[in-house]
Amino acid sequence: MTAATGSPMARTVRRLRSAEFPWTAETTYLNNASIGPLPERTRRVLDEFSARRTAPHRLSDRDLHGMLATARSTIAELLNAAIEEVALCPNTSLGLSIAAGALPLKRGDTVLLSDREFPSNVYPWLRLRERGMSVELAPTTELGWPNEEHLLERLRDPTVRVLAISFVQFSNGFRADLGRLSEACRANGTYLVVDAIQGLGQCPLDVRSVPVDMLASGGQKWLLSPWGSGFLYVRRDLVPLLDSPVPGWMAFEGTDDFTHLTEYDTTLRGDAKRFEIATLPFQDMLGMAESVNLLLEIGVEQIEAYLRSVRRPLLDAAAEGDIEVISPMDGVHESAIVCVRPLHVAEAFHRLRQAGVVCVLREGAIRLSPHTYNTVEEMEKVIELLRGG
Repeated sequence: MTAATGSPMARTVRRLRSAEFPWTAETTYLNNASIGPLPERTRRVLDEFSARRTAPHRLSDRDLHGMLATARSTIAELLNAAIEEVALCPNTSLGLSIAAGALPLKRGDTVLLSDREFPSNVYPWLRLRERGMSVELAPTTELGWPNEEHLLERLRDPTVRVLAISFVQFSNGFRADLGRLSEACRANGTYLVVDAIQGLGQCPLDVRSVPVDMLASGGQKWLLSPWGSGFLYVRRDLVPLLDSPVPGWMAFEGTDDFTHLTEYDTTLRGDAKRFEIATLPFQDMLGMAESVNLLLEIGVEQIEAYLRSVRRPLLDAAAEGDIEVISPMDGVHESAIVCVRPLHVAEAFHRLRQAGVVCVLREGAIRLSPHTYNTVEEMEKVIELLRGG
């Protein structure tokens, strides 16, 4: 399925390319899994903020903290979460480190990971071995995808207290069946922790329909947001059960009143803000709210459907035997990340780069990661270059 020339989505893509990403007329950017570009509207908001920041008296405390509240509200809308479940943090790594340090685990408990996860979702859990927990790296399939059948089998073991998994795998685009995994975790009393940075913005996720316990994401990839923006989601009824392993000074009750800061109250806030580290990068969170609002205006479901049409030529070429695709193509586990492995990977990668196609090599394959401003025509150009044209 492709977006018809006169369809609403086709008009949206043309508008995005012209108004928000004007440089797309010169470059084929297929590297959102590394760095998502900033929309022009976000750049303008950041520029306006920076102009005010040069004269700090123009920024009141109410303005600054209102920016953070807006960012939390925007992320809550993205996830269909409550604003009280959202803590802002500057990157995925910090969010996952907080999760690993906050969950009530004890000696002998097992944390289950899929092998070949991105390091940010591995190292915080490996450190738990020093506290007597077991960290198990489950073997992947021959293609390097998480073996969900094996994970589901292990989730029958009552000692498995945490499953930590990426929503979408960075190296092959495998999209976890979070619904199925969540159901198994609930049945076993296992906490489900999700590294969502490669999925949010291209794949819808409703934490009411698909319960997760904790979820961390940076904003700089598919959310088209600045470096230094991100968040940690914590399920509402789990919040009061968790201490923050690295509490910031504003994680405690009473710290909103800047006129009485030395009346120390060691009571942690009752919502997810107990996990926030002050001082947060106001400008980055402001930029994230602006970019995520753009995605919400389009609709992540519409983005997902459009990206399916954009990558269709690649999957058709793979079905014809012209190109080897090592990413899932089954409709359940596929995502906007498509990894291809031509016979001569380095030569094909060089041809793409010489032709102005921005992509990367990951784990022996060429990773292509289009977003909503890319087109079918661009993907057809990529196929021709991969074939040696």
